[in-house]
Amino acid sequence: MLDRVPSPALVVGAIASVQFGSALAATLFSRIGPAGAVTLRLTVAALVLALIWRPRTHGRSGHDLRLAALFGLVLAGMNLSFYEALHRIPLGIAVAIEFVGPLGVAIAASRRAVDLLWAALAALGIVALTRAKTHGIDGEGVGLALLAGVLWGAYIVLNTRIGRAFRDATGLAMAMCVGALALLPLGIASAGAHLLEPRSLLPGAAVGVLSSVIPYSFELEALRRIRMAVFGVLMSLEPAVAAVAGLIVLGQSMSARMVVGIALVSIASVGASRRATPAVGGA
Repeated sequence: MLDRVPSPALVVGAIASVQFGSALAATLFSRIGPAGAVTLRLTVAALVLALIWRPRTHGRSGHDLRLAALFGLVLAGMNLSFYEALHRIPLGIAVAIEFVGPLGVAIAASRRAVDLLWAALAALGIVALTRAKTHGIDGEGVGLALLAGVLWGAYIVLNTRIGRAFRDATGLAMAMCVGALALLPLGIASAGAHLLEPRSLLPGAAVGVLSSVIPYSFELEALRRIRMAVFGVLMSLEPAVAAVAGLIVLGQSMSARMVVGIALVSIASVGASRRATPAVGGA
């Protein structure tokens, strides 16, 4: 069915699914906290992916299993730090700042001098975002978004290795299970029995599907047919889509300075991604 959908539409659909899923997750923070929300997200995603791909440890080398475990821990840390940032700063700004991860990977893998310009442009955009005069910005939130970006960069590098070590999505499914188990104690400590209440569980399940299952499926199909440069350019829409999701779902308005900052980060991402590997699967 997905093979009949144009690849660009799949990528844009994946981006919209991730960002509206993040906005929905933010509505759960007052009830179960960021740790509770991300625990529900990864647990649901792990269950769905495990049912689809049925990953098995039997016959896998110790190196492959350690790689999947590390990937899962990075995945858990990336999502937790992003949700903690989202608890403190607007969604569009959190995503724009988080883009330092894939931008850094793209620039580090390049030998083009022009990429220094893209790095400077992204830095200028982040400065514009962090200096915006609004109650929605605080230093802790910015720091957590930067940490999520660093972990996103590590995620991209590990994702490439996982793709070589595992057939299909079995490595991701295994890693998602590790990440969900790693976050479970934090989620229980944060939310306790509230995790199992229908008003938490049902939206949490929707977040897991919107933020993990749907985007991964769409991106996997799109990457079979689309050039990586085009994929990278389309992914650069993510901060703008996040700002729209924040406005619609959370009522987070954007000042002119914020819009300029997001635009600068997106332009830098377009420039840096034209010859780089795609930044699949952000938080």
